[in-house]
Amino acid sequence: MTLAACYGPNKFGLSFELFPPKTEQGETSLFEHLKELMKFEPHYVTCTYGAGGSTREKTLDIVTRVRREFGCPVASHLTCVGATKEDLRQYLALAHERGVQNIVALRGDPPVGETSFKPVAGGLQYANQLVELIRAEFPQFGVAVAGYPETHQEAPSAEIDLDNLKRKVDAGADIVITQLFYDNADFFRFRDRYDAAGIRAPLVPGLLPITNFSQIKRITSLCAAKLPPQLVSDLEAQGDDLAGQFQVGVSSAVAQLRSLLSSGIPGVHFYVLNRSDATSQILQAVPLPKL
Repeated sequence: MTLAACYGPNKFGLSFELFPPKTEQGETSLFEHLKELMKFEPHYVTCTYGAGGSTREKTLDIVTRVRREFGCPVASHLTCVGATKEDLRQYLALAHERGVQNIVALRGDPPVGETSFKPVAGGLQYANQLVELIRAEFPQFGVAVAGYPETHQEAPSAEIDLDNLKRKVDAGADIVITQLFYDNADFFRFRDRYDAAGIRAPLVPGLLPITNFSQIKRITSLCAAKLPPQLVSDLEAQGDDLAGQFQVGVSSAVAQLRSLLSSGIPGVHFYVLNRSDATSQILQAVPLPKL
């Protein structure tokens, strides 16, 4: 199933995002958690692509195993970092050979220690160029791109950031999946601007349930997302009680998802961090539309 088929009239898309485990034990744990997540019948599962393409082979191993063991459509992330156009073509050809139907096309973050993105010789500089390459040479793939409700941290302005997103969609992206966010007002404002700009691809909110306060402070600092003051206060009130932090995070995500559903979102994408506990509790508490 390609991404475009997951969204539309009388359809609601559910998806989960994984990352390639670093150890055999981590992979065993991941697939145990996936057994639980599969009970919610996701439309597809995505897997990230490591910094500088460092896990590209592992990414393909994970998505092809997911497809083989669970019969679930999959999407491989792909970035421009450290790759020539020929490298990208080779990866796309191999992904197609291994039964991958969808690509999450990203520019990618600058390598550690660098403050700005610089393409390698013969590489691509922007995600819209990667979408154009896929559409021109591998049109069989469904393509997702990223959107930023709170504006990409490298963008000079929210307007320029939205222009860049429109360029990616105009290049042929099927859907837009957002960066994590914790204040739905940010998503709703972004969606209003998205619609006003004439972008018609389904806009899918990406949710990362909070399970650990220290961890989420680190993650949000890296992607310039903010935590609402009341949520911070509620998490701080738990002190070192990790179980308490987990329950605050799940309760917050339940409320967030209910609000998003009432606003008419086309689907939801969960950043599950290779675990099932929080996402399972949320989806048990908030039944999704069965369309």
